[in-house]
Amino acid sequence: MKHIRWQIVLGLALILLSALLYYCHYLLFRDAHHIFIYMVGDIAFVPIEVLLVTLIIHKVLSIREKKNRLEKLNMVIGAFFSELGTTLLARLSDADPQLEDIKKDLVITTKCSDREFAGFRKKLKTYAYDINSGKIDLESLRALLLGKREFLLRLLENPTLLEHESFTDLLRAVFHAVEELGSRGDIKQLPGKDIEHLAGDVKRAYSRLVFEWVDYMKHLKDNYPYLFSLAMRMNPFDQDPSPVVR
Repeated sequence: MKHIRWQIVLGLALILLSALLYYCHYLLFRDAHHIFIYMVGDIAFVPIEVLLVTLIIHKVLSIREKKNRLEKLNMVIGAFFSELGTTLLARLSDADPQLEDIKKDLVITTKCSDREFAGFRKKLKTYAYDINSGKIDLESLRALLLGKREFLLRLLENPTLLEHESFTDLLRAVFHAVEELGSRGDIKQLPGKDIEHLAGDVKRAYSRLVFEWVDYMKHLKDNYPYLFSLAMRMNPFDQDPSPVVR
C-alpha cells in the first residue's frame, strides 16, 4: 500500500508540475493557441510512445535478459555435469539392462540436426529407464554422492535454477537419492525390499539425468563446438571414453 501511495503522489506531483510550466508559458507569451497545439500533439504521440516502449523496446530487452539468464543457467548445468553428472550417468547406465535400445541414439555427433534431437527426446519419453539393483554398487554410489553433497546444496541454493524446472527436478531427485543412501548403515545388510526401494530412487534420478544430458549436449553442439568435442569424447554411454583425440 505504501508503494502504491508513493506512486500516486508522484503522479499527481508530475501533473501539477506540468500544469505549472504550461501556466508559466502562458504568462510569458500569452499564446494559448500555441500551447494547445503542442499539448494535443504531445498527447497524440503518447500511444505511439507506449507502443515503442512497452511492446517493442521492452520486448527486445526482455529477450536479451532471458538469453543472458539462460547462458548463466547453462554454465551451472555444465558445472553439474563436469563435477558429478557425467560420472553418475556412466555408473547408472551400466546398470541399465536395456541400454542397447537407446545407446546408438545417445552417441551424438556434430551432424545431428534439430529434428534428430527432437526424435531422441521423443524416444526417451517412452523409454523404461530400468535399473538392475544387482548390477549397481550402492556402497560406491553412496560414497560418490555423499562426496558431492555440499556441491549439490550450493546448486539448489542458486536462484537462477528456479527458471529451469526440469533441471531443478533432476537436482531434487539426485539429492533425494543422496539422503536415502546417506541415512542407511551397512548397505550389504539391507533387506531386498529396501534395496529395491533405493533402486527406485536411483531410477528416478537416472531418467531425469538422461533427458538433461541430451538437452545440454544440444546446447554445446549449437554454441560451443570445442566443449561439445570433449563431451563426446567423454560420452558416459561410451564403453571406452577417453579425452585423448584419436
